[in-house]
Amino acid sequence: MPIIETINLTKRYGELTALNNLNLTINEGDCFGFIGPNGAGKTTTIKILATLLKPSSGQANVCGLTVGYQNREIRPLIGYVPDELGQYEDMVVTEYLEFFAAAYNIHGMQRRKVVGDVLDLTDLTDKATAEVNSLSRGMRQRLSVARVLLHDPKVLLMDEPASGLDPRARIEMRELLKELSRMGKTILISSHILPELAELCNVVGVIERGQLLFNGGVDEIVKRAKLGHVLHVGVTERVADAAQLLARVPGVKKVAMAETDGAVNKGVTLPLIHVTFDETAGRSASDIPNVLVNHGFRISKFTEEPVNLETAFMRLTKGLVQ
Repeated sequence: MPIIETINLTKRYGELTALNNLNLTINEGDCFGFIGPNGAGKTTTIKILATLLKPSSGQANVCGLTVGYQNREIRPLIGYVPDELGQYEDMVVTEYLEFFAAAYNIHGMQRRKVVGDVLDLTDLTDKATAEVNSLSRGMRQRLSVARVLLHDPKVLLMDEPASGLDPRARIEMRELLKELSRMGKTILISSHILPELAELCNVVGVIERGQLLFNGGVDEIVKRAKLGHVLHVGVTERVADAAQLLARVPGVKKVAMAETDGAVNKGVTLPLIHVTFDETAGRSASDIPNVLVNHGFRISKFTEEPVNLETAFMRLTKGLVQ
């Protein structure tokens, strides 16, 4: 049974449809990366799953319980990390965590132990007596994670936890999330930092204008977005002739010129040839250099443009992949 499941989940604000029949499945132990442009519906989805918003129609289930009908049973099972930590004036870190631990009915020696454990896990032990409003943004975000770990939830719902963090703080947050994943937590995390999601998550979902465009593994989304091999080819002379030759090679779908990083001949930088190649009918992209050499061209560069989560996201959200 999925830990998180939405069935035709829809949320409207007046005439604006923030979510449009969203069908999403996240299994136990998944680290799910939720990506999409601003206003795509990521935060709305997370707030519904966190029982903070009611859907207009459809259904959202968390741990087999239905949002809107079993909220009291859902809340002890989840931890919601918003993109900004709510601060309490003049509270120190330990007081802040003890306050929330008491709200979860954790008392006495157990509360002190739990607070100490989450401070250690989030590497905030040396800030135990610091005022919350004196912490850097990165430390406040780690404190927000520490807060939701107090009651040991099964599911973490994290809305842009690395937003606005400097590189060191992002690395620290990423390592913390990796540790939580190793502990068996099911994590839904929205982020615009796609290379880190690719490293952290085993499953991703792409949403645009309230509709889910993709839900699956990182390798699968990259494969789906790979419209063909894009090769960057440089020759030392007669670039236009080489381009015309390559345009006639079986499997070549498109040839274009780019005035960057080409070979230098007599002080003149020659353009690169960008070749879009579709491996069909037994032809391979590795045939391209052989064709050029057999026709007397000297190759100065031959590389394949990589397709990663960022390029896959750009292609999917621009409607280039159906």
